[in-house]
Amino acid sequence: MHIAELSRFLFELSENNNRAWFVMNKPRYDILRAEFLHMVTRLIQDLSKHDLLIAQCDPKKALFRINRDVRFGKDKSPYKTYFSASILPSGRKKPSEGGGPAYYFQISQDNRLLFAVGEYMPPADRLRNIRTHLLEDEAGFKKVLKNRALKDCFGELQEEGKLQRPPKGYDPDHALIEYLKLKSMMVWTECSLEGMLYEDVHQKLVNGFKTALPLVRWLRGASFS
Repeated sequence: MHIAELSRFLFELSENNNRAWFVMNKPRYDILRAEFLHMVTRLIQDLSKHDLLIAQCDPKKALFRINRDVRFGKDKSPYKTYFSASILPSGRKKPSEGGGPAYYFQISQDNRLLFAVGEYMPPADRLRNIRTHLLEDEAGFKKVLKNRALKDCFGELQEEGKLQRPPKGYDPDHALIEYLKLKSMMVWTECSLEGMLYEDVHQKLVNGFKTALPLVRWLRGASFS
């Protein structure tokens, strides 16, 4: 994977986000897409040494399409300006599908790497099961929160979309009510790719994802029914 070339292509795409430019540069895209697929394939292989369930993930299904869904947004730019993948056993990438905890990463046009682990905005029934699991396994959840390696790598759980008030039916005085307000259960971090080669990126992802295994395992303990 030529990281610098990928970032260059994505930056140029951000400056020329139209079909004509993309068609002219399709050969470059095809090469980079193939390299990115190889990157994801190798990442799955190495990650599955620590998380056996990930070996079931189909690398091709892990990749997101570069085409944007422009039907409902004001931004009608046809293409995303990043390459991204979501690795999980089921192969279901969309949060609405409730596929469980995922390992996600993206390389963007501003030469940055973002990677995240957990469940982003899961559907209502899945979120309810996670909250139930939290109440039934407070000790296990607190252990995840106190995991020093996890906090050093990712910081605290993300609060995007967090409810202002306790969800209906939950004790507002519960010791963990602030976590019961969360709409996602995930951690994420990002860094510059300046000076990083493919091997550097690969190892950073493997190490980061491995560090987040306690959160992944805890989330898998929540019912999927």
